[in-house]
Amino acid sequence: MHINRQTLRKTLRQARRALCSSEQQHAAAALQQQLSHFLPASTKQLAGYMASDGEIDLSPTLSWCHSKGIATSLPVIHPFSGKHLLFQQFDCNTVMTKNKFGIEEPALNSTKIVELLSHDCLLMPLVGFDAQGNRLGMGGGFYDRTLAPLTNESMNTTNSARRPLLIGVAHDCQQVEQLPIEAWDIPLDVIITPTQCIER
Repeated sequence: MHINRQTLRKTLRQARRALCSSEQQHAAAALQQQLSHFLPASTKQLAGYMASDGEIDLSPTLSWCHSKGIATSLPVIHPFSGKHLLFQQFDCNTVMTKNKFGIEEPALNSTKIVELLSHDCLLMPLVGFDAQGNRLGMGGGFYDRTLAPLTNESMNTTNSARRPLLIGVAHDCQQVEQLPIEAWDIPLDVIITPTQCIER
């Protein structure tokens, strides 16, 4: 049976927005615990995001990273292409601004950009996922376009040791039985929720 991606997005976004404040806080804390056990001990640079639209909050995780000496970055919409993401250093002193979607991101500073391949792990938000590790995003394609070079065979061969681990994070209520997949969807290495870890 064909599942309409837009209909699915609407349903799953409503589900995560319906979580109350205490449920969101509990989920964020549980996710941090999961990630603290899963992240490789060698992790030095991690990309996160600022939660919006009911996405699971990474604040506890980012604070934990800083306490462990793990540098963090956040996505910034590319100022020229407008369809790709850059990643910029983030800490407690970072000046934040809101992008065109109303999502907080670091105020652009070209001296603090972190190259994609300098990351050990990327934590990515998602709208839906399935037990096969497939991800459904918001539909803008920002992560798919930004991460597309990682699927290039020659790049994977040359930089296999440096390709960041792609980790999708979500609430458990965002899981579905099977997602409709498109050719441009970037496969994740693992999806982590407050209660489970799904590795491909």
